[in-house]
Amino acid sequence: MCGIVGAVAQRDIAEILVEGLRRLEYRGYDSAGIAVVDGQSNYQRLRRLGKVNELAQVTKNTSVIGGTGIAHTRWATHGEPSEANSHPHVSGDITIVHNGIIENHVPLRTLLESRGYQFLSQTDSEVIAHLVEWELKSATTLIEAVQKTAAQLEGAYGAVVMNRLDPKRLVVARSGSPIVIGCGVGENFLASDQLALLNVTRRFMFLEEGDIAEITRHEINIYDASGEQVEREITESNVEQDAGDKGKFRHFMQKEVYEQPTAIINTMEGRIRPGEVITESIGVHAVEILKKVEHVQIIACGTSYNAGMTARYWFESLAGVSCDVEIASEFRYRQFVTRPNSLLITISQSGETADTLAALRLAKERGYMGVMTVCNVAGSSMVRESDFAFMTRAGTEIGVASTKAFTTQLTALLMLVTALGKEQKRITQEKEKEIVDALYALPTQIEKALSFDKQIAALAPDFADKEHTLFLGRGEFYPIAVEASLKLKEISYIHAEAYAAGELKHGPLALVDADMPVVVVAPTNDLLEKLKSNIEEVRARGGLLYVFCAPKAGFESDQSMKIITLPHVSDITAPIYYTIPMQLLAYHVALIKGTDVDQPRNLAKAVTVE
Repeated sequence: MCGIVGAVAQRDIAEILVEGLRRLEYRGYDSAGIAVVDGQSNYQRLRRLGKVNELAQVTKNTSVIGGTGIAHTRWATHGEPSEANSHPHVSGDITIVHNGIIENHVPLRTLLESRGYQFLSQTDSEVIAHLVEWELKSATTLIEAVQKTAAQLEGAYGAVVMNRLDPKRLVVARSGSPIVIGCGVGENFLASDQLALLNVTRRFMFLEEGDIAEITRHEINIYDASGEQVEREITESNVEQDAGDKGKFRHFMQKEVYEQPTAIINTMEGRIRPGEVITESIGVHAVEILKKVEHVQIIACGTSYNAGMTARYWFESLAGVSCDVEIASEFRYRQFVTRPNSLLITISQSGETADTLAALRLAKERGYMGVMTVCNVAGSSMVRESDFAFMTRAGTEIGVASTKAFTTQLTALLMLVTALGKEQKRITQEKEKEIVDALYALPTQIEKALSFDKQIAALAPDFADKEHTLFLGRGEFYPIAVEASLKLKEISYIHAEAYAAGELKHGPLALVDADMPVVVVAPTNDLLEKLKSNIEEVRARGGLLYVFCAPKAGFESDQSMKIITLPHVSDITAPIYYTIPMQLLAYHVALIKGTDVDQPRNLAKAVTVE
């Protein structure tokens, strides 16, 4: 949510800042702004409601000149989307941009108004600008003023401060909202995501929780939460610079759907070999920890939660280890009991999801034997704060509706389950080989599933004029149905729900009529006959069914039921495989409805606030 870019350089940096915002558009936003100052303290600020392109055009026409500047894309939390509420915000000579939420902004606003400050926006962020301006009256340096300001803030923030009268430096503070510093030669940069800076540097420094840093052209000085000066490691990024290019595809989501065979290969590389999963590849001390695990607690949000729900079936049916899965925002606010020898697993594409990160920090204080994350971003907070991390290697995912992040999470979790079962001698060598063989076959099978694109697109018009859709699955395919419903509602804005098919008689059948399509995930497994009975319940109420099944499932198309027969795959990897046609269906329905596929309304890619 929101995006920050900043630079201190000898060259004019307006184009760099705007390009950085373009690379962060995937995060979701409703307005954009930029502020730049030159060496003679000449200052320009521009803000626009809408897309970054509008800001880019006015920046070009205005000839914004200067080597120090900050830029921001805003996703509204406090105050409606408007130019007045857009960042950067100004107080006297101070300009700030801010990601996150200041929870105590109301009393701070009251305090500042009593000091004579006038607020020009509805945002919580503006209090930061006025506080810094006030503290600078008595502080000797800008960083001292920011440190005093940070001590008064409650909530989450990644904030960058610029002083028009001191144009050679930026000061940045991080508490709960990620900030990365890009290291150049005779120039330095900062951003909320390294993707924003890959066109100017590949050397990055990740700020830790509570860090406040001063950045000039030649120096980066970092102070921790206690005020002590510290060093942070510089890492070389291997993220693809062209990750923000759609190439031949119409949308990033479409591109990322088609990248899944390669992404899954990358997830498996170096972690499996013929006949076995390499436990040591999961992380340092993984073998030692997995042997002792008696229970697994998964916490996640959104799509990652659906991945965890799928993995629960695997942990218990394959590895024989009990597993609970909980939404992070619920877990962190209830009185939970930590089971003996329990492994906590967080799942997050970004590694910065606010609720999941907060739950991780809470759980670390509550006696878990180990904390692990399944994540896609190597330098993220969850990776740094976990005992060990299992990276999904999906590559940058731009589309807000997650696709390849989900299937690579499932792939990683299946390998983890296999390693756990093997280390505890609950999975035999024969079963391990069966799982690994199924994983090796999966990328090619997904390629074949993608070849059904046109056939699935032909179904999309049946959904486009509907207001509701019901998805059904049983066993480990129930969370796949949940994920399918999430994809449809995210990008087409059609209300969709998913149920375990056995629950139909307990209420959902009341919804079924000819105007509600019912999508069924129906592979050949032990629950197929039960599922067929559920399907008949829908047919008897006049429902129109769309059944995605295997060749020997025994379904035939008729006026009330359309069958999409997919090639047979292993029962083990079938949940991952059957995700693909669900993604394609949602995509083609959204195309017909003309929605913004990559940036759905009201949503953001990285949810870094509660």
